[in-house]
Amino acid sequence: MESDVNWHNARALLEWQLEMGVNENILDAPIDRFALDTSPYKTVKRETTNPGMAPKIDPVAIAQKMSQNASSLDELRSIIGAFEYCELKQGARNLVFSDGNPKASVMIVGEAPGREEDQRGKPFVGRAGQMLDKMFSAISLDRGAQDATKSIYITNVLPWRPPQNRDPDLEEIAMMFPFLQKHISMINPSVVIAMGNIACQALLSEKGISKLRGRILHRHNLDILPMYHPAYLLRNPSAKKHAWADLLTLKKKLG
Repeated sequence: MESDVNWHNARALLEWQLEMGVNENILDAPIDRFALDTSPYKTVKRETTNPGMAPKIDPVAIAQKMSQNASSLDELRSIIGAFEYCELKQGARNLVFSDGNPKASVMIVGEAPGREEDQRGKPFVGRAGQMLDKMFSAISLDRGAQDATKSIYITNVLPWRPPQNRDPDLEEIAMMFPFLQKHISMINPSVVIAMGNIACQALLSEKGISKLRGRILHRHNLDILPMYHPAYLLRNPSAKKHAWADLLTLKKKLG
């Protein structure tokens, strides 16, 4: 009799078990744990470092060194594309680098690409992107504007889409942060918008957008304004009043 459990159902069942904390296999035979040597004084054989072994790879240090070699945005994009230590790259269709006017006074840092961004290779082009465009057009800012005083420049903490749009983990944020720092220094904006919790985690080393938003913070020699992510506003329309207040704070800052 053919089983009703196909590949997709089996994967869903496994993912559910992982969420419930089932992360170990069941052995074919029971283990007599009373027979195991669990003495705290048991001698452990320590492995000595082989002088011929390659040193442990530090992706953050490599990213820092690679980012220093960029002298233009095109070079930075190519260098990020050549970075092989972030596994997200293997599952992504495109590197999502930036959009907007590089001479803009306002630089928006989002979290990571979604499905549509991954397909098109540009940040904020889905529903959240449409919401973002409406938000900033309300204070006369547009990513397509040629006038630097009326334009915005957009990038993300991560240039590759995480599987199933999951949140980036701390290791991924850390290894890509040197590239983000270099990117920001090249744009040299008057204000950086930390759009959502992941951007706040990267730029401010803090999370909790509800308590962070509402004021401009000075970190890394940057003026940073935390704001709700447009995707959050789509799910929670009542928060739009706070986003509008933050946009007015930005407008006042820009003069």
